Amino acid sequence: MNKFEVFKKEISSEYFNEIPIHLSPSTLYRSRCEFAFSNERYVMYKDNKKVYMKSYSVASSPIKKIMPIILNEINNSKKVKERLFQVNFRSNNRNDLLITLIYHKEITESLILKVKEISKNLKISILVRSKNFVHPTNNYYLEETIDNIRLFQTDLSFYQPNKYLLNMMIKNVKSLIKKSEDLLELYCGIGTFTLNLTKNFNNILATENNRQSIKCLEKGIKENHIKNIYRARLSAEEVIEAFCGKKFYRMKEIDLKKMNFTHVLVDPPRSGLSDNVIDFISRFSNIVYISCNPETYIKDIKKLKKHNIKKLEIFDQFPNTKHMELVSLLTTN
Repeated sequence: MNKFEVFKKEISSEYFNEIPIHLSPSTLYRSRCEFAFSNERYVMYKDNKKVYMKSYSVASSPIKKIMPIILNEINNSKKVKERLFQVNFRSNNRNDLLITLIYHKEITESLILKVKEISKNLKISILVRSKNFVHPTNNYYLEETIDNIRLFQTDLSFYQPNKYLLNMMIKNVKSLIKKSEDLLELYCGIGTFTLNLTKNFNNILATENNRQSIKCLEKGIKENHIKNIYRARLSAEEVIEAFCGKKFYRMKEIDLKKMNFTHVLVDPPRSGLSDNVIDFISRFSNIVYISCNPETYIKDIKKLKKHNIKKLEIFDQFPNTKHMELVSLLTTN
């Protein structure tokens, strides 16, 4: 029984309709890849064992192409190779690249100059990082455009990794929105869904605890000239406190009483939602729940006793693995 059939069986007590499945090519799909660096090669871990590599078949085409080239540049320079312990790659839908070199040492001016030289020769953006230090050789942000909306990410912010399915996921979420007024979003990240939903709502309050992600969202709001998104750097638990009357300086310009939240959108980490958050979102008539973990999704759904799943679709973001993404709408209707 494959992972889709297993999930359908496990969710059958909560949802009886057929579940559409959106598949991804099994190679060249990952636009975000992270590797350790050891013995002059990239390293991943499988079953707690090191796997050494020079390239990676599931990486997007520009990442796969640049990996052996960057590896060669690293290994040909003692200055660049010394105490390098991680190399991260990101690409966008225009095939631009953002590469991060992370060190267990103080970054010297001579190292920066050498990395700048590599960056210039290869026409790519490289960030150099060590503890409490970062230096961009070119761009700090990686920009992507989806449906004329400009999205910005950094090497420290979360971004959906499957280049083939992200646009489909955004369109699917937009299709779920009916009879809407205002949206509350928890775990908004850089605003991948937030920025693309501005025409679906009168106002959006987007919340996220990660500083880097909020900076990316702020840049997205500014660069897209959007006026109806309010953002606050708050954890989900702090959002609950704000709705209970606690005053936060980070929400000084936001009046919750003036908003009519017809929908809440949650896109939590793999651990799912806490019981406090589940109790909180149960007060909203419409819940858009995006999940990267079917196990915690089912657990959470069972606790939302007033809601029923109205729509549910599977996005196979990680083909040939046990993982998949779920996009769903839960309502009290």
